[in-house]
Amino acid sequence: MDTLVGGMALPMTTGTSIVLIAAGAILRYAVSASTSGVNLHTVGVILMIVGIVGLVLSLLYMAMWAPRRRGVARDRVIEHDPYA
Repeated sequence: MDTLVGGMALPMTTGTSIVLIAAGAILRYAVSASTSGVNLHTVGVILMIVGIVGLVLSLLYMAMWAPRRRGVARDRVIEHDPYA
């Protein structure tokens, strides 16, 4: 699902990053099961790192490439009020 910012479609990378961080934290701190061949704690740490990197990149992307406001419409003068 995409969001529209200034008419441009942007992927929801911030939400995905938060989900990755949450899933990694659950695997790292809340799961006590053990498997052969895959260490779930290591998978959790990897997911948290990937989520943090994705969150930082998405915040930088939003801060640097977001459309800027062109100005404030304080100087607009209304000649005729149609509701008067």
